[in-house]
Amino acid sequence: MRSTFEREASMDVILSILQGIFSAAFLGAILRVTTPILLPSLGALISDRAGVINIGLEGIMLWAAFTGATVGSITGNPWVGFVAGLIAALLSALLLAFFHLHLSGDLILGGIAINILGSAGTIAIAYQLTGGRTGGTTTLANVQMPTIDLVPLKSLPVVGDALYTIIGNQNIMTWIAFLLVFVMWFFLYRMPVGKHLRAVGENPDAAASVGINVRRIRYLALALSGLLAGLGGIHLSMGYVSFGFTRDMTAGRGFIALVAPALGNGTPFGTLAAAVLFGTFAALETRSSSLLPGVEIPSQLPQMIPYAATIIALVIYSYRRQRMAAARARRFEQQAAQGTAGD
Repeated sequence: MRSTFEREASMDVILSILQGIFSAAFLGAILRVTTPILLPSLGALISDRAGVINIGLEGIMLWAAFTGATVGSITGNPWVGFVAGLIAALLSALLLAFFHLHLSGDLILGGIAINILGSAGTIAIAYQLTGGRTGGTTTLANVQMPTIDLVPLKSLPVVGDALYTIIGNQNIMTWIAFLLVFVMWFFLYRMPVGKHLRAVGENPDAAASVGINVRRIRYLALALSGLLAGLGGIHLSMGYVSFGFTRDMTAGRGFIALVAPALGNGTPFGTLAAAVLFGTFAALETRSSSLLPGVEIPSQLPQMIPYAATIIALVIYSYRRQRMAAARARRFEQQAAQGTAGD
């Protein structure tokens, strides 16, 4: 049996972890870490609902992150870099759309090519810009998207300081990301073009039979998907970190984003919930050392947390889908049996 000292030490560790997780600082970190996952997740959602899932989100994010940081550094204006990053993302998405919708190329292979091009292309250009010193823009002057400092929150009684820590000093890209969830819901369910987009994704032949231009809608979906992924990339290099673009800095977020719409049942708010879940695990990765002070943890262990969470989430999603399919099959058999008995 364990001694009293060992039990008390275990309880101290557990309390330390819980205090760290339920702290205002950790909640604020979740919002920051969720932002570059949520934005491409919304992009994956809109392309998925149109029936043209955008596998190239990772590469598009890299082009936007690199272009935004580079142009912003050269001009000294973050908003010029912001626009340049969006243009780079849009061009990448349109390249994928042209390859698939006009040249009839395979969408998955096209997306993989965009990812490879984004990874290799940004590194090659960065080496040229820095004279072969680095595959990023860390040697260039860095510019950042502005933060929204809500100082008046501190004056609120009881919860003022905690609320300020959570949302009071977030980057403008975080506010844009969460606002876009509501915009996406309105677009998909209240605007005619959104209803057309969902119709194209559910049954393109039926949509075409009522006069909907399927190719145009899918072009629009891939373009919007690219812009949303571009916002995520811009946030990474101009809001999430303070040193600009680094090689492959998306670190698989574009692939994680592909999972979120499926876990979120194909809805904007469900996608938000899935992105926050992944953001929570990613925040645990970045704050693992502070949650367990004095405990030596191999660096590889916390780095695998978001990806392990993605695999677990996919397993749960697949299991849930199988259960739902089995339940539908049983209902169909019961209805068929009742119909036979009635005859």
